[in-house]
Amino acid sequence: MSGAVCPGSFDPVTSGHLFVFERAAARFDELVITVMVNPKKSGLFTIPERIALLRETTSHLPNVRVDSWQGLLVDYVRSQGMDTIVKGLRGAVDFEYELPMAQMNRDLTGAETIFMLTDPRLAHVSSSLVKEVATLGGPVSEFLPPVVHEQLLAKLSAR
Repeated sequence: MSGAVCPGSFDPVTSGHLFVFERAAARFDELVITVMVNPKKSGLFTIPERIALLRETTSHLPNVRVDSWQGLLVDYVRSQGMDTIVKGLRGAVDFEYELPMAQMNRDLTGAETIFMLTDPRLAHVSSSLVKEVATLGGPVSEFLPPVVHEQLLAKLSAR
């Protein structure tokens, strides 16, 4: 059985992320979307909220499960009995950022990283940019799955 881990912070999950999840899920028997926990960063959404949003957003993908991990990504990949990491790319800047990590992951454990391009119409979309635009009252519904859009607006209005 082939499987892959798709790590990220997903704060929040965007339509670009979902595009990559759907394509990766079609290519692997199992895809584990993993919220990577960084104790030095506090996100807008808590880790449990991100997990819940990811589960709801990917509920139509039966071979996807959602988890979280704090620590070295390759340790998580190994703990799952997998050797493939899937990373979404929006463009060259993402590639420049991801390449050294992919090489280190391969050097440490032999894990291979597969890069998947997002939908070109979403290449400019990032979680940070969506949060910034939404905070300033701009429309972001076209960049987010509907449930995420609802939760983002609720979270921002509660501030």
